[in-house]
Amino acid sequence: MQRSVFANIDATVDLGTTVIFSIAAAPVGPAARFAHELVEYRVDGRLIEPLEITDAHGTRLHQFDVPPGRFTARYEAVVDGEVAPAPVEPVDLIRYLRPSRYCESDTLMPTALGEFRGLFDRELLEAVSSWVGSELSYVPGSSAPTDGAVQTLLLRKGVCRDYAHLVIALLRALDVPARLASVYAPGLSPMDFHAVAEAFVEGAWHVVDATTLAPRQSLLRIATGRDAADTAFLTNHGGNLILENLEVSAVADSLPFDDITKLVQLR
Repeated sequence: MQRSVFANIDATVDLGTTVIFSIAAAPVGPAARFAHELVEYRVDGRLIEPLEITDAHGTRLHQFDVPPGRFTARYEAVVDGEVAPAPVEPVDLIRYLRPSRYCESDTLMPTALGEFRGLFDRELLEAVSSWVGSELSYVPGSSAPTDGAVQTLLLRKGVCRDYAHLVIALLRALDVPARLASVYAPGLSPMDFHAVAEAFVEGAWHVVDATTLAPRQSLLRIATGRDAADTAFLTNHGGNLILENLEVSAVADSLPFDDITKLVQLR
């Protein structure tokens, strides 16, 4: 499989600020390769060299200071082949069982037990994905940046990150380690950065996407963490950045049929 991804971001900075971007694809491992990659940040046309920091999951964070002016970020990549499966670290199986900022698994435990008691492994993933998909309506702009899984369930609507947060919270409440991955998603409509859940069952991390808006087999990982607090594509501190334009594109040379009853890893 070959996947081509692109992101273009335009913003105005009226006070100097420190930014951290997470828009680059995670390292692909020995079974795949970057046939092409471009990472470019500019202010008023001048190139800025970022400091790249890689976290424990391979998330590539680009940190730098931006002076006042017209800011642009551009990322392009072409990835050939299947990426190596995510490694399984013992600490992750502890960290991703705990409640987090946007995934209040402790609060949602009665709901999880009431709906899914007695289900395990792939049967549980299928049931949770189908239930969240049927309980929520996908409505762009319907959720606030501070909404977590509980608020999403009360509102009964949201976008991809809200679906993923609810899936993660329900799975953690049932003692299944679960986490969030931001991805490029060939086939997604409307096109944007996408968020999915990953659940640890049968000895590996598997994708759960209750939106069913893109084939899981063609997703390309960007960032991994407890929830959206760990995977935001842009964070800024100490100044003012006004986002004016965001374009995202992701295509694959073939889009597979996605059977939600099958286990799929981010590859």
